[in-house]
Amino acid sequence: MTGDKFDSAQVTSFWIAEAEEALQVAENLVASKDYSYALFFGHLAIEKILKALHAHQLNRHAPPIHNLVGLASTLDLPLSDSRKAALARVTTFNIQARYPDFKRAFRKKCTPTYTARQLASIQGLFKWLRSQLP
Repeated sequence: MTGDKFDSAQVTSFWIAEAEEALQVAENLVASKDYSYALFFGHLAIEKILKALHAHQLNRHAPPIHNLVGLASTLDLPLSDSRKAALARVTTFNIQARYPDFKRAFRKKCTPTYTARQLASIQGLFKWLRSQLP
């Protein structure tokens, strides 16, 4: 990913691999009952697949932001209101799992049921976003 010339295919492939790995880590964290970090890695998976789409569609690096709605809005994607709402909700997992003042309350919120529901939403978003790539 370094050098003077941007290689869209190489950068896209890099972000796809990173995204798939982050989703696998999220699933592994659920299996080990580390629910809040599972959702954090779910956020990373969606962020990284959006960055793959950015490289593919716009032939340049994605901006270094973590707001999923912001990233998606730079792309040519048919974003329904429900998908926008899901992206906004998943974006909060980045903040809530990372910062100590939010982390404790978020961990309490991340029951097995809540986490399973949110991870299913993340997996659905991921599958749809991945289908937008070659």
